[in-house]
Amino acid sequence: MALYVQKYGGTSVGSIERIEAVAERVARTRNAGHDVVVVVSAMSGETNRLLDLARQIAPDPHPRELDVLVSTGEQVTIALLSMALNKRDISAISYTGSQVGIKTDNSHTKARIQDIDGARMRADLNQGRVVIVAGFQGVDPNGNITTLGRGGSDTTAVALAAVLKADECQIYTDVDGVYTTDPRVVDKAKRMEKITFEEMLEMASLGSKVLQIRSVEFAGKYKVPLRVLSSFSDGPGTLITIEEENAVEQPIISGIAFNRDEAKLTVKGVPDVPGVASKILGPIGRANIEVDMIVQNIGVDQTTDFTFTVHRNDFKKAIGILEEVAQDLKAESVVSDDKIAKVSLVGVGMRSHAGVASTMFDTLAAEAINIQIISTSEIKISVVIAEKYLELAVRALHTAFDLDEKDVQEEHYPPAP
Repeated sequence: MALYVQKYGGTSVGSIERIEAVAERVARTRNAGHDVVVVVSAMSGETNRLLDLARQIAPDPHPRELDVLVSTGEQVTIALLSMALNKRDISAISYTGSQVGIKTDNSHTKARIQDIDGARMRADLNQGRVVIVAGFQGVDPNGNITTLGRGGSDTTAVALAAVLKADECQIYTDVDGVYTTDPRVVDKAKRMEKITFEEMLEMASLGSKVLQIRSVEFAGKYKVPLRVLSSFSDGPGTLITIEEENAVEQPIISGIAFNRDEAKLTVKGVPDVPGVASKILGPIGRANIEVDMIVQNIGVDQTTDFTFTVHRNDFKKAIGILEEVAQDLKAESVVSDDKIAKVSLVGVGMRSHAGVASTMFDTLAAEAINIQIISTSEIKISVVIAEKYLELAVRALHTAFDLDEKDVQEEHYPPAP
């Protein structure tokens, strides 16, 4: 009837009981007459345990050997799930990434998929088998095991769905869909029925943790319908699809994303001459530090202030580099702040509606929240504010843009961090 690729993350397969529950869910899908390919992660905590073992041997393990080690986590899960399905009289077979023909480049620990040979999977599906594939891994041109890095299992699932031309790629996780914002911060957050790839990509890049950016990019490129579902409850989840399949009346704002992991740096009194941005950001880039938002003020006395944000993990490293740059440029000083946060409005409806920015700024002003940096694109507006006002800002904006759930039903989420 249909072909589904289902992906289950580490939490969903974190114990024997949960693996049995996944087997029940897969069995129901198969018994309904559908073909199923399942992609699984390692059991929750297993990858971290393996990494810890490696670091006990060597603080900086060889990347090839590290891939050989951590890829074993998924191998355990695929075998156990296959056993659980066969016990239920559902014919199932498990494969590692290399066995199923997931070919990657040779960038160990962060490999990219180059090709997938779907013949073996198609043959099994034609014989009525459920195919279970280890996520997060593949094989390079020399036959070495590789891993795909952060979000690798999601990427594996989307790539298999693209190759097999699946009707849907279903990502099962510990939440029941994509919400207008984090329900742990706003208890009136709504689960969205649909969201576009473009919006989901922005949400993921701006702090939403439901899906990894690489998997959304892959799905958008190959037009693979994605659905986010809960492993622990039944429900329709959230469909991520192309814009044309969305509702005729697209809401102005689909969601609010936020990120606490930001830090801000300012070089004050920089000479206002061509090339100064390159002289500041060049050393930052060469140190492999990613820059997010950038602001350069207009100089009035032949000097300017240059401000940008980085991930908080790179904060101290960036300060050290800027101190040297400031000396070379004869700048006044370097000012830094690692107690900031970024709040972003996301929605394709911004393209056809004016006044989004003014509503955002008025809402924050009413709560006495100062905006430090502003950045915009076609479908997003991001602001940097003091971290202590983050949750207040998100709640106020959620209400201002009419995103609050009108009839809130009791949900169970972990406490706010």
